Amino acid sequence: MTTTTDTTNDHQKLWELIKDTRFGMFVHRHHDGMLHSHPLTTQNKQLDEGAMLYFFVPKDGEIARNLPADDVVNVAYADTDKDSYVSVSGHAALLEDPAKKEELFTSMAKAWFPAGVTDPNLGLLTVRIGHAEFWDVDDSKMVQVFKMMKAAVTGETPKKLGEHKTLNVG
Repeated sequence: MTTTTDTTNDHQKLWELIKDTRFGMFVHRHHDGMLHSHPLTTQNKQLDEGAMLYFFVPKDGEIARNLPADDVVNVAYADTDKDSYVSVSGHAALLEDPAKKEELFTSMAKAWFPAGVTDPNLGLLTVRIGHAEFWDVDDSKMVQVFKMMKAAVTGETPKKLGEHKTLNVG
């Protein structure tokens, strides 16, 4: 069952599912019209009031080159150990904000941008979330398998395999 909502608790739940997932697959439209995906690390420490996600990307890379033509993007997160999945869509842009770069920069980012926050190729990519959807399964794998086997035997759809919500964020 899908529920559409925009409550504060659900926004907090969305962030809880995103924050511990190491990589999100950032999907954008390439200049040839095809969709391309890139694994990126979310740099946020929390979800701000603007429902913005932050990533570091090279300014001379494919993402930065293609954004001016089409800023509509998707970021998909999957934590298979916890059976939680998130899909967010919104609009992306490169932000020139030295203070924000400084705030978000980590030693892990330094591996990609050795000159640090002053690296001329360091781009701060923002994604303003407009829509999000998440799936979060609390049942153990054993319970999930039992529910699916029961459904296969009875011919009915498995009953409540977890929480599924759609959020209008922006």
